[in-house]
Amino acid sequence: MAEKVILHYFNGRGKMESIRWLLAVAGVEFEETFLETHEQYEKLLKAGDLMFQQVPMVEIDGMKLVQTKAILNYIAEKYGLHGKDCKDRVMINMYSEGLMDLMEMIMILPFIPDVKEKLENIEDKAKTRYLPVFEKVLSETVYLVGGKTSMADVLLLECTLMLEEKFCGILADFPNTKSFQGRMTRKEAIQNFLNPDSKKRKPQPDDNYVQTVMKVFNVTKLP
Repeated sequence: MAEKVILHYFNGRGKMESIRWLLAVAGVEFEETFLETHEQYEKLLKAGDLMFQQVPMVEIDGMKLVQTKAILNYIAEKYGLHGKDCKDRVMINMYSEGLMDLMEMIMILPFIPDVKEKLENIEDKAKTRYLPVFEKVLSETVYLVGGKTSMADVLLLECTLMLEEKFCGILADFPNTKSFQGRMTRKEAIQNFLNPDSKKRKPQPDDNYVQTVMKVFNVTKLP
């Protein structure tokens, strides 16, 4: 029997969500241990499970992995979502890190009191810096790299869905990217992940999520 993959994070999206996406596309079942108290976090620290005192943390193959990019790269490499050679991998990593930069701008919104200016900045950068890159690539190919699904494709799908939650119709001027999104969401593994009954994809963060994160890290006031 294969060892269970266990995710340690909050019961919300944050930096763990991309890891959930990638495991789902890879067809890997996982369990989750949700952090809800500061004592749980302290226990992980005392056990030496958090190398840099940060989550997410993923138990896989007898290891306790931290750092989101390192975790994603390990999963992508293990399950054939990282291209066929080093040239594929560096392209996948460049696309992926760009997408993560954009998604992290969205992730911090629940922790910011006044988001109007931030939202305007995110929308502008999405339309002028990020989406044009993928629109151009997808005018010539079905997948971003190597003619098959990679980590970059998974993160692009996640990112476009996040953008549409905040900016209705944002893909209207990016038809190739919208078509890509449609193709990806027809994949069985992705349909299963997006099925609300599965509870694997987390909802948009709410006040309860913010308060839980603050309680776990013993933070009393937002910056």
